[in-house]
Amino acid sequence: MITHIGVAMLYVSDQQESVDFYVEKLGFTKTTDAEMFEGTRWIEVTPPNGQTSMAIHDAATFGKRPGEGAYLTFTCDDLQATVAELRGRGVTVTDPTEEPWGTYALVEGPDGHQIQIHQK
Repeated sequence: MITHIGVAMLYVSDQQESVDFYVEKLGFTKTTDAEMFEGTRWIEVTPPNGQTSMAIHDAATFGKRPGEGAYLTFTCDDLQATVAELRGRGVTVTDPTEEPWGTYALVEGPDGHQIQIHQK
């Protein structure tokens, strides 16, 4: 049976810039960095203790536009602390917004990818 989402694909204009953002700013771990085919890297990053990784692909190689692809929502235990930590790393993050379904903040990533961080 299916147990979880394995990999989400993210198409970017600059793989290294995006990998640096997710690893250095959001605290992910680079879990895979291998040649996919000549001149193309398959890079996966995973949040701490995460089961699902994100493959960061060069958009042009796959006939995509940067920013095209997944809309990402990450979950955290303490949104206020997460927002403060991210701001301390120089990340632009909105103030948390409370909704009936949970509280969230938005992060602007490279290529205009908007990332939601959610606390239930």
